[in-house]
Amino acid sequence: MVRIFLLALALFAGAAAPAHAHAEQWPAKPVRLVVPFPPGGSADPLARALGAKLSESLGQPFVIENRAGASGSIGTGVVAKSPPDGYSFVIVFDTHAVNPFLIADMPYDTLKDLDPVMLVGTAPLALATHPSTPYASLADVVAAAKAKPGVVTFGSVQNGSTGHLQMLLWQQAAGAELTHAPYRGAAPMVVDLLGGHIDLGIGSAAVIGPQVKSGKLRGIAVTSAERVASMPDTATLAEQGFSNLDTYAWWGIYAPAGLPKPILDKFHAELVNALDQPDVKQLLQEQLGMQVVASTPEDFRTFVDAEMEKWGATIRKYGVKLD
Repeated sequence: MVRIFLLALALFAGAAAPAHAHAEQWPAKPVRLVVPFPPGGSADPLARALGAKLSESLGQPFVIENRAGASGSIGTGVVAKSPPDGYSFVIVFDTHAVNPFLIADMPYDTLKDLDPVMLVGTAPLALATHPSTPYASLADVVAAAKAKPGVVTFGSVQNGSTGHLQMLLWQQAAGAELTHAPYRGAAPMVVDLLGGHIDLGIGSAAVIGPQVKSGKLRGIAVTSAERVASMPDTATLAEQGFSNLDTYAWWGIYAPAGLPKPILDKFHAELVNALDQPDVKQLLQEQLGMQVVASTPEDFRTFVDAEMEKWGATIRKYGVKLD
């Protein structure tokens, strides 16, 4: 009996040793960090900042690979179908939580094919207008929309974007009817907003904030519980009478499902260290308006579950389609 026990113990130790040894050796070659959006978006500077720090600390290049398309689902699908060996990761944006409800032929199962690594950070959305419009507050927008339903327009980065869905919830709360102008990304929306072709635009404070700070746009509201440092004169939704509508853009990192825990733990610890560096914090706060979270994998899973429940219900309620 003792010999059987010792044999079982030896077999267990032999099975466990390779996983830990593999984690100690990881990474032994370049690591791919996929950004499922075109260069220049908000996920790109985040990926490059983290990639540079991880390359330094781990001694292997972290190669940034842009694989854009289908609201981030194409690049995410590439990682979801990659081997769970620690050499492929993806940085997702908040579209990750709405894509399953908008894209019929998703190339992966959002909940089964990916392992959460970390919620990196969040940033509020901001609603703004051109200074030439008569809108200085949400009350002004509500009054105009009620006087002429459907005449006031607002742009977002696409149908089903967090900004679009947020405005649907806000319109219901305000009893106002606006017309949505969907774009294919933040850049063309901001161009039209600066040109006065749409009345309002909603997007990440990282995109809207600099334009407000420069005076090219006027801030109407931010969707956070507190005001944003880059837009200190722009009131929150709650300050303007709309409580319980806080919404945030967010960025997170996933691995293919089945990533060995020792590698996950090592990678997570290195990410925490990278995000704690003053130059990285400054970049993310100033360029993206991001509040760094650096969550545990478990907390990230809980967060995304809540986001999917919230936005899935909103999409079904309003019959939102991607195109």
